[in-house]
Amino acid sequence: MVIVEEGFVYEKETHLTVMKTSLFFAGDGFAVYDCNGQLVFRVDSYGPDARDAGELVLMDPNGRCLLTVRRKRPSLHQRWEGFLGERWEGQKPIFSVRRSSIIGKSNMTVELFGDRTEEYLIEGQFGHRNCTIYDSAKETMAEIRRKVDASTNVMLGKDVFLLTLKPGFDGAFAMGLVLVLDQINGDDGDGDGDDGAVYPDPTTDCDLSS
Repeated sequence: MVIVEEGFVYEKETHLTVMKTSLFFAGDGFAVYDCNGQLVFRVDSYGPDARDAGELVLMDPNGRCLLTVRRKRPSLHQRWEGFLGERWEGQKPIFSVRRSSIIGKSNMTVELFGDRTEEYLIEGQFGHRNCTIYDSAKETMAEIRRKVDASTNVMLGKDVFLLTLKPGFDGAFAMGLVLVLDQINGDDGDGDGDDGAVYPDPTTDCDLSS
């Protein structure tokens, strides 16, 4: 189903490698590659001031804005909204993300708006790169997992991980959810940081042994 853009809806299960492009500040930026090492998405921000603004833009390899995610203020608990393209004043969001409950911080509810309303659930711990995105029928739509380098059998650091898309699930939408999860994870004080794992070239394979 197309949520953001048809070109990122794949007919087959697709494995993308997501890596943070800066380790100085949480959520500084991302680069996302396919199995051939081709850039699919990028996110650029410039230090803590940009992050504190509570707005991130997902772009294609050429810098075209696909999706804007923005923290909704005020809200009792962290709630984020997604907008098609570059957000403009008065634009209505196409989806929102919120905590499923006050206590269960690991679960998020995603509400899709528009002609076809739908709800998704994110379960797991993004800080450990172990999340699953389900649709309302509890079918798996996407997964976030740690990545293992196929040639060395070494687990990569948490700043390099796999985003697996099931057939028909919009990859740009999924990556927008990753951006929200990363921001919420950073705000919770569960910063990703360097966990002592090594960082081989993340674009050379799509090994799924993780």
